[in-house]
Amino acid sequence: MAQQEAAWNRGDLEGFMSAYWKSDSVLFVGSRGPSYGWQTTLDNYKKGYPTPEEMGALTFDIQDLEPIGLDHAVMLGSWRLDRTGDLDTLAGWFSLVWARKDHEWVIVRDHSS
Repeated sequence: MAQQEAAWNRGDLEGFMSAYWKSDSVLFVGSRGPSYGWQTTLDNYKKGYPTPEEMGALTFDIQDLEPIGLDHAVMLGSWRLDRTGDLDTLAGWFSLVWARKDHEWVIVRDHSS
């Protein structure tokens, strides 16, 4: 998650997305409902945060991480985007399902609000 924060804060959305499973099966659920796919998720981030000012400074606060067997875990946390100028600070919660794929932990489900 620290690597995701760092990538976001330098404006590197592809780096931010490196924590996600690069698959059409990735599920992201946000305020507009569910969407599937790594590329779709990246494209939605690009549309929603097209400039460094709109991206702001991201911080995560992990509340809980619960293993589910050997190859899955569920994470609960909050996020905050501190933005400057006339842009509001944004904040919310997330729950992530992590899975071990090819000996690497990746996000396979993301529900953020």
